[in-house]
Amino acid sequence: MVVGESGLGKSTLINSLFLTDLYSPEYPGPSHRIKKTVQVEQSKVLIKEGGVQLLLTIVDTPGFGDAVDNSNCWQPVIDYIDSKFEDYLNAESRVNRRQMPDNRVQCCLYFIAPSGHGLKPLDIEFMKRLHEKVNIIPLIAKADTLTPEECQQFKKQIMKEIQEHKIKIYEFPETDDEEENKLVKKIKDRLPLAVVGSNTIIEVNGKRVRGRQYPWGVAEVENGEHCDFTILRNMLIRTHMQDLKDVTNNVHYENYRSRKLAAVTYNGVDNNKNKGQLTKSPLAQMEEERREHVAKMKKMEMEMEQVFEMKVKEKVQFEDEKANWEAQQRILEQQNSSRTLEKNKKKGKIF
Repeated sequence: MVVGESGLGKSTLINSLFLTDLYSPEYPGPSHRIKKTVQVEQSKVLIKEGGVQLLLTIVDTPGFGDAVDNSNCWQPVIDYIDSKFEDYLNAESRVNRRQMPDNRVQCCLYFIAPSGHGLKPLDIEFMKRLHEKVNIIPLIAKADTLTPEECQQFKKQIMKEIQEHKIKIYEFPETDDEEENKLVKKIKDRLPLAVVGSNTIIEVNGKRVRGRQYPWGVAEVENGEHCDFTILRNMLIRTHMQDLKDVTNNVHYENYRSRKLAAVTYNGVDNNKNKGQLTKSPLAQMEEERREHVAKMKKMEMEMEQVFEMKVKEKVQFEDEKANWEAQQRILEQQNSSRTLEKNKKKGKIF
């Protein structure tokens, strides 16, 4: 999921991350597609990495932070994340769980405007509202608008405010592998990641690179000295994809599941959403589906028994009719034999 105000380069960064034209050049600019309300839009992209095909779902949130009054503009995002948790919980509660599509949001890239003055109140409020529902990775958008010194100072200011407001961003895991811990420390030291997006090919010193051309030089997208684009891409696709999924499943989804089950009381009243209205808990739903399954199997068994009994009756009736027919045939044969014998006696052929 990508979240941020219009004009921060979200579409360009997504195209750069996955080397795709998810947002084509004909896609209208921010000034032409500002929504009055926050919307949630899904797009799917198929990428190949090391011979492995991966289907990613990109969730965009046009209209976020673009209104004069941004009160509760995070609610559509929260509702979307919760709805995906709800879908997974319902699928998990069914009797047949062999096919469980997982559409939960594994990661949220939050774009911060490169103002150089720290976080906006909207940034703080959004991350506080969602930090217990999704893995948040803060990004400094359009980092090429800042000098290296300004960028470093801006990063320190943002991390300081994140800690002051007790915002929980994605925690990179530490392992027993020393090399991997060095990589994790390198990423942590560069948070929030400063990114630049572009798929334009520019020639620099005889080398073709992706970047942006300025009068003072070229900002290379994949140059670690210019921005943190390669760190973000490697983290999302290669090194930490599975951990993002594990944290979503083991932490965020379990928290949602626990709150959902705790809200459903013994008599089936949901205290959070539907006060006074009866609802079905997942456990009750499972029991109901089990009963329906047992009743269905019993009905099928009864129908099979009825068919079997009918077939047995038909067979018995057939055997009886066959026996009766054979008995009648024997009687007829005996009668014919008797008649033939009488005729022969009368003719004097038999003495």
